[in-house]
Amino acid sequence: MLSLTPLEKNIRENLKHNLIFNLLDGSLFGLALGFASFSAVLPLFVASMTDSATLIGLVPAIHSTGWLLPQLFTASHVSRLRTYKRTVLMNTIHERAPFLGFAIVALLLPFIGAKFGLILTFALLVWQGLGGGFTANAWTSMISKIIPPESRGTFFGMQGGLANLFISMSAIGAGYLLDYFDAPWDFATCFLLAVVFFTISWLALAQTNEPEDTEKIIPDEKSNFWHDAVKVMRHDKNFNWFLVVRVLSQFATMGFSFYIIYALRDFGMTKVVSGYLIATLTISQTVANMSMGWVGDKVGHRMMLVIGAVAAFLSAALAWSATSLSWFYPIFVLTGVANVAIWTNSISMTVDFGSEAERPIYIGLSQTLTAPATILAPLIGGWIVDTAGFAPTFTISTVLALGMLGILLFLVKDPRKARS
Repeated sequence: MLSLTPLEKNIRENLKHNLIFNLLDGSLFGLALGFASFSAVLPLFVASMTDSATLIGLVPAIHSTGWLLPQLFTASHVSRLRTYKRTVLMNTIHERAPFLGFAIVALLLPFIGAKFGLILTFALLVWQGLGGGFTANAWTSMISKIIPPESRGTFFGMQGGLANLFISMSAIGAGYLLDYFDAPWDFATCFLLAVVFFTISWLALAQTNEPEDTEKIIPDEKSNFWHDAVKVMRHDKNFNWFLVVRVLSQFATMGFSFYIIYALRDFGMTKVVSGYLIATLTISQTVANMSMGWVGDKVGHRMMLVIGAVAAFLSAALAWSATSLSWFYPIFVLTGVANVAIWTNSISMTVDFGSEAERPIYIGLSQTLTAPATILAPLIGGWIVDTAGFAPTFTISTVLALGMLGILLFLVKDPRKARS
């Protein structure tokens, strides 16, 4: 058995402590997010100001794009850090503070009007998304550093699972709050509760013990991230096909953004039912995160992406053929499985490519190059919904999910197995 370096010994000595506080951070973050979710509460908030499916569909897209886009541009800076914690704590304030802004907008809406309210809401959405994006590479690098390689998928799955468990609880609560309170206190109350739990979550994250990496070799001259990115893409063809899957997955799941509005408009869904549907989604994501992260560590995360592609296909196919509101429960279960594969297992698979020094570049490429598709997919989907209805959007998603599945089966190799 190989002897451990001082850094590896320190990491294992602090592993229990870091697991407790980072799982607590994820749980509280999820509890906050359920009161202001990007799949239900915020789209409903925007829907209270506009009928445009395109604008409503942009809500989760802006969040996802903002989270993805900056990561390649921060990769060079992050790769030169010996500790990531301070960068994470400072940047994550910008993904939490905007929820206070949403509460203020909700309270002022009767006075400022829907048009100005929409402008402020989308400005806050951009701020929130970019705040998450500037945090993400450093956070992923920190977690990949303090969690041993053989346990990363399990950790990401556990944290995501706990987050989704608490999202499901607060999502049901949000549904009742929206039904109980009259405007403007309905949405304002949800957003204020989110702020409280985001703050406590930040305090838990701040308890992370991260040792300084004194063994890391940092070149005197700062590297050019474009040069590093081109070098990786030129030499790692397997990673290139993985990037194709990441991009294609955004279009294969573009119908997901419209399920809530589809249920509201075509099936008369109530706000309370919306809470139960989001709870169904998050409970399924909880189970999928905990199981798919662990199984991915054992058999490879590529296989979990295959399962996710099948789930995305079935979800869109069922939405296309739905005849009653009860159909949306299995639709949301399959959506949860697909989301976990595309987000959680993709992160776990991304950090398996390359070396420790190259990891921020791989993370940045995987996230930033996916960003344009993340914003384009719901825009195209919203335009199709506004001009031709929901069915064509769901049909296109089913076809592209099959394309994603084919690439995974025949062209992408598991990076851990390929490297060994």
